[in-house]
Amino acid sequence: MTVTIKTADLIESVADALQFISYYHPMDYIRALGTAYEAEQGPAAKDAIAQILTNSRLCAEGHRPICQDTGIVNVFVKWGMDCRLDDTSKSLQEVVDEGVRRAYLNPENKLRASVLADPAFTRRNTKDNTPCVLHVEMVPGHHVHVDVAAKGGGSENKSKFKMMNPADNIVDWVLEMLPQMGAGWCPPGMLGIGIGGTAEHCVHLAKKALMEQIDMASLKARGPQTDIEALRIEIFDKVNALGIGAQGLGGLATILDVKILDAPCHAAGKPVAMIPNCAATRHAHFSLDGSGPAYLEAPKLDEWPKVDWKPSAEAIRVDLDALTPEMVQSWKQGDRLLLNGKMLTGRDAAHKRIQDMLAKGEQLPVEFKGRVIYYVGPVDPVGEEVVGPAGPTTATRMDKFMRMMLDQGLLACVGKAERGPAATEAIKDAKSAYLMAVGGAAYLVARAIKGSKVVGFEDLGMEAIYEFEVQDFPVTVAVDSEGNNVHQLAPLVWQEKIAREGLLEKA
Repeated sequence: MTVTIKTADLIESVADALQFISYYHPMDYIRALGTAYEAEQGPAAKDAIAQILTNSRLCAEGHRPICQDTGIVNVFVKWGMDCRLDDTSKSLQEVVDEGVRRAYLNPENKLRASVLADPAFTRRNTKDNTPCVLHVEMVPGHHVHVDVAAKGGGSENKSKFKMMNPADNIVDWVLEMLPQMGAGWCPPGMLGIGIGGTAEHCVHLAKKALMEQIDMASLKARGPQTDIEALRIEIFDKVNALGIGAQGLGGLATILDVKILDAPCHAAGKPVAMIPNCAATRHAHFSLDGSGPAYLEAPKLDEWPKVDWKPSAEAIRVDLDALTPEMVQSWKQGDRLLLNGKMLTGRDAAHKRIQDMLAKGEQLPVEFKGRVIYYVGPVDPVGEEVVGPAGPTTATRMDKFMRMMLDQGLLACVGKAERGPAATEAIKDAKSAYLMAVGGAAYLVARAIKGSKVVGFEDLGMEAIYEFEVQDFPVTVAVDSEGNNVHQLAPLVWQEKIAREGLLEKA
C-alpha cells in the first residue's frame, strides 16, 4: 500500500512544530530542572535556575521565544518507503525549508533569523532562517517520522570532536573538555555523545542523541543494564562533580542527563563527538500518515514547578544614568545588581564595524564614554512589546574587542558566560566590570526593558546598536574591577565542597 503525504501537510507540520518549540520546553527537561532547583545549594546557581524556570512558564503563557537565539533548525526525517509526496516538483530540502520559513516569519510570533549564507566571506543573513540542516533516512513502513530541533549558537559552538586512539579513555576526554567549554552553552543542559562510525557520522550521532528524553533519574534508580548505560551514569556523576553549575556560577547541576549513541567504526580508531544542549533545549517529534498535518499537544501550565523568580532583596540598585568609575569599582564578584536607566547594545557585527571605523579615523554613531553595553541580538517585538525576547549573547566572542571598547571610555559590559584571560586583564587594567545576565531567561529579561530605539548601524538588523531603557534589569558581577572572575573561582569552590561533603550523593 502506497501512502500519499501531502506537501502542504508536511510544510504545515514543520512550521507548527517550530513555533511550538520556540515557546514550550520539553516537559521532561522542565521536570528535571525543577528537581535540580530543589536540590541546588549554590545561591547564585539556584537564582539562575529560578530565572530559567520562571522564563519558561512566561513563554508558555505568552507564546514568545524561550531564548532570543531561536536557533538553526535541525530536522531528522525517517521516511517510510511506502510513502510518496504528492508534489515532486520540489526537493525535500525545499519543502522542509518552506515550513521553516513560515515558522520564522509568523507575524504573531516572529522568530529571529540567525542563518547566514556565504559563511566565509559576506556572511549574508538569509532573512528567514533557511536553509535548515536536513537528515533523511529511508526506512520500512508507511509513516513519515520527523524530529525537529532548533539549536542555539551558544551551545552549538561548544561542540567537541576527537579521533581517539582505540585505547584512549572517553570519560577522561569528556572531563578535559567540559571546563574548556565554559558557560557559553548555558548549563544546566544535556550532553549528546556519539561514539564510532566515521568523523561526520560520529557528530551526527551526538546530535541525534540530544533528541532523546531525559531519564537519568529513573536509570540511576534501576541501575545500568548495559555498558553504555553505565558510561552515561559515570559521565553524569563526574561532570556534575566538577562544580561548574548553572550558568557556570558554581553548584550541583551542570548537566541533567547524558545521552550516548554508538556505531561500528574502523579498527584503527575511535571517533568521539560531544554536543551540549543548553537551557533553551528545543525539540519536538511528529508523524505523518497521509491523513493530514500533525499538531503537537500543548503541555498544561500547572505542570511547571511553582517557581516565581523575583529580584533579590539583597541586590544593589544601580542608576546607569549617573554611573561613575568609583561606583563600578565598589562592586565585587558575585554581587547581584539591578540596572536602571539607559544602556547601549552591540555584539559581533557592531564591534567589528566599530573596529573598522576607528582604524579609518571615522566618527562612531554613538558615544561610549561613561556607558554600559549589553551584548544582545533581540527578537523583533510583536503587539505591544517594546522589544522581543532579549537575553544575553556569549560575551567571550567580544573578548578581542574588549580593550578597544574600554579605550572608548566604556564603564562596564553585560553578557553571558565567562571572559577569557585577555579580556579579564583588560577589565582589570581599566578598573571596569563585566556583568552576567542569565542565558535561557530571554523573555523574563525583556520585561525589564521599558524603552528601545536604534542609535547606530540600523542595517545590521538584530545586530544594530540599540539604546535600551531598563528597570531592575538583573545581573551578577562576573568580573570585578580587580580582575576577580566568578567563572574561575566559584566552580573551584563548589568542586571542593561537593567532594568534601558528598553533596551529589545527598541530592
